[in-house]
Amino acid sequence: MQVHTGQPQGWIQYAVPTAIFVLVFAFRARRLSQLRPLRIERLWIFPAIYLLVCTWMLVQYPPTLTGWLLCVLALAVGAALGWQRGKTMRITVDPETHQLNQKASLAGIAFLFGIVGLRAAAKAGSSALHLNVAMLTDILVVLALGLFAVQRVEMYLRAKRLLDEARAARA
Repeated sequence: MQVHTGQPQGWIQYAVPTAIFVLVFAFRARRLSQLRPLRIERLWIFPAIYLLVCTWMLVQYPPTLTGWLLCVLALAVGAALGWQRGKTMRITVDPETHQLNQKASLAGIAFLFGIVGLRAAAKAGSSALHLNVAMLTDILVVLALGLFAVQRVEMYLRAKRLLDEARAARA
């Protein structure tokens, strides 16, 4: 005869993924806070791949009309969040070589941590609020698309402007 206590499983199902996320995020944050080369010609690659994944998910299981409207709203919110996240990235230009470099700020890392936390809270609350998990997933996927794409656009525009200014100052 099996005895089910329910309590340990309840907190373990949240504690283990949270612990894994915190560890991965700590390693990632350390790496993100280092100065790295920025290649503006490659900024489009990740959003393009993510757009394909997002499109595949939405075609595979298309949302309802309400779901589509919420996805459009999520795309707009994601774009606004992406612009803010892009602005938190520190971009520098070496005056001699014109090499672009980027460094994520701690505010940007905290911003990303907050978004992941909101996603986890929304997912955890979806069953209590009787939300459609598939629709919630579609909304969050589209929100992330807006965030990733517009972050890269903001970074591209700013990096291009900084590079043009550095070239003009040298000439």
